[in-house]
Amino acid sequence: MSLRRGGPRRTGRSRTDPTPLTAASAGGMSGRTPALAHRVQTLAFLNSQVVACRACPRLVKHREQVAREKRRAFRDQAYWGKPVPGFGDPAARLLLLGLAPAAHGGNRTGRMFTGDRSGDFLFAALHRAGFASQPTSVSADDGLALRGAYLTASVRCAPPANRPLPEEIQGCAPFLQREFALLPEVRLIVCLGGLAFRAAFDLARASGYAIPRPRPAFGHGLEVRLDRAADNAGGPARSERLTILGCYHPSQQNTFTGRLTPALIDAVLHRAGQILEEGPAPGWERVRAEASGDASGVAGAAASRVSGARQTDSRHAHPGRSPSRPASRCARTRGRRAASARRDARLHGSRRRPEAER
Repeated sequence: MSLRRGGPRRTGRSRTDPTPLTAASAGGMSGRTPALAHRVQTLAFLNSQVVACRACPRLVKHREQVAREKRRAFRDQAYWGKPVPGFGDPAARLLLLGLAPAAHGGNRTGRMFTGDRSGDFLFAALHRAGFASQPTSVSADDGLALRGAYLTASVRCAPPANRPLPEEIQGCAPFLQREFALLPEVRLIVCLGGLAFRAAFDLARASGYAIPRPRPAFGHGLEVRLDRAADNAGGPARSERLTILGCYHPSQQNTFTGRLTPALIDAVLHRAGQILEEGPAPGWERVRAEASGDASGVAGAAASRVSGARQTDSRHAHPGRSPSRPASRCARTRGRRAASARRDARLHGSRRRPEAER
């Protein structure tokens, strides 16, 4: 796989700078076109508006309370405590879409997936796939740069119990739509979790793409290709086809239980590289959803093997199970995971999200 991504490493930003996307973070403007330079400036202005937002009282109260009280491990650090803007390459063809910042991750550091174990898992995978300049993400000024990718979320404030309300997701949607409009080269959205998967379809519809009915259910490795709606031919210049690719969220809940392993996320990012290069995917049966309303092709994602990792639709088989694995062993594994979920519920006072949303 040879992805054309480049640009020197960014120099980072100061802790007080509310707009992480600058000429430096874009890899420098040397050799960039005036149009791209203008895009960088416009994205920076949008990010400043995101940071200043106080539209959702519940989210404002929670993010600021967390920033005041802090976690004991970070009591000597200054928390960001504001909405977290997206960041990455302004010429990105890949959009990574999460749900919301973590209370002691992005809400502390001021950058998406930075300063927590979910970010450690995600950026290590992005680095292996060639989308990130380094495998770690500990602070907003650690020198990390994304190559050919842009990372954002459907909600910009850390929500209580990691569960934003539907009206809060809708309240943040205009920011996501404006951000997407400023990234016209994006051809692929990798959705980290079921709620991000839903948000991606809302974003695609608002951006002029035809959405299948019924919408496909989330699945790890599920690939849905959308075409521009016939009545949107005169809309903003974008790719005629947009691909949405599902991936389990790299939460500790998923990575510690083995629901999401390095091999599984590597397979999704490897497939992302193939899509961006428009190359065939050996052994990968792509699930296509056409705007005609025939969603039969989305009834289940087929098993596949990419980079040695097996992918299966979560509605038919566990993503980590191989055909030779004994059923009794799988039952024991499910039992251990259920017990772990009950312990988590007792410790944290909240239930795990349904499987379709993870």
